[in-house]
Amino acid sequence: MEEKDDHGSGDLLVKEAPPKVKKPKMYKVVMINDDYTPMEFVIHVLEFFFAMNRQQATKVMLEVHTKGKGVCGIFSYDLAETKATQVVDYARSNEHPLICTVETDD
Repeated sequence: MEEKDDHGSGDLLVKEAPPKVKKPKMYKVVMINDDYTPMEFVIHVLEFFFAMNRQQATKVMLEVHTKGKGVCGIFSYDLAETKATQVVDYARSNEHPLICTVETDD
């Protein structure tokens, strides 16, 4: 869009269109069930790494236990990858085979 300037010089000013900002794609951190990690440890992980209260953490833990997997949270890609890695590293340091993966949030 072109406009004349306010100074009467006849020079044209070009107005830039505002940038189009796309919402970033989001990713789910998904916890996978195993037969070895204690339920109490899973609840602790959900409270510590995903800031869930006891009730929320218990609900997700039961979903993981009964359905085979459960969503811990939805984040940007970098944050989801970081959280999944932190959980797996923490589980290994406590000798548990707990697994978290990252999936697109479609």
